[in-house]
Amino acid sequence: MDQLASYWSTPFYNGKSMADLLTLEFLASIVGNVLAAIVILIIGFTLSGWAQRSVQRIGTARDGLDDTLFGFLSNIVRYVILAFTFLFVLNTFGVQTTSIVAAVGAIGLAIGLALQGTLSNVAAGIMLIFFRPLRTGDFVEVNGVMGTVKSITINYTELANLGNVQIIVPNSEVWGNTITNYSSYDSRRAEWTFGVSYGANLAEAERVIRETIMADERSRSEPEPFIQVNGLGDFSVDFLVRVWCASSDYFQYQADMKRKVKEALDAAGIEIPFPTRTLVRADEV
Repeated sequence: MDQLASYWSTPFYNGKSMADLLTLEFLASIVGNVLAAIVILIIGFTLSGWAQRSVQRIGTARDGLDDTLFGFLSNIVRYVILAFTFLFVLNTFGVQTTSIVAAVGAIGLAIGLALQGTLSNVAAGIMLIFFRPLRTGDFVEVNGVMGTVKSITINYTELANLGNVQIIVPNSEVWGNTITNYSSYDSRRAEWTFGVSYGANLAEAERVIRETIMADERSRSEPEPFIQVNGLGDFSVDFLVRVWCASSDYFQYQADMKRKVKEALDAAGIEIPFPTRTLVRADEV
């Protein structure tokens, strides 16, 4: 009996003995705490769901925003709200949450150090999606890799090179390197060098080159084309030609003009020289 009485009076929960716990006042406080916890959980889950849907709607409402990023952000918002909800629930029962927060912080730090490379890709992916230095469909050169952007995810950027081969580039290597975006502007300047012989009529050669290139509908008269003699080589007089065109036409346009100018110079009888070498035999000297 003495042992039972001792147990009955020993502090058991929150500084209270078993005898104290069985009082109506304490039981009422427990019921109140349970009801408060239920209310907090309902509010927390409702608020987290509403916040998640709201962030997702922001991403889908505008075409310029990336659905992947806002799906990722909506999940972060939801779980942050739920984490605070559970902390409030624990507080209602008198649980000290300071140590729990410290433990979670330590675990988060350890996970962050272990996944440092992955997290750097995630951070770079968020920066890419927010600042949009490249978009899906752009033709770019990144970290020595050239291709068309197929997708930008949180962890990596997918490119398709000129041979339509998939290339996966980690986002940290995209954001941390120079990005050359050939599709960023609507127009580009094409450039060629055409050489004619030293005996050619330079004015006639310039006229043929100009008329041939400007006759193509892809050539733009503004900004003004640049067609002038730019160099005197070992075998030729070189014309430097610069003409603007639409970015989408650039590669085919540049290739077509090389062939058309060559054919036009041939038709006009203007010689396009090529390197020659004269060999002299010792017994002929």
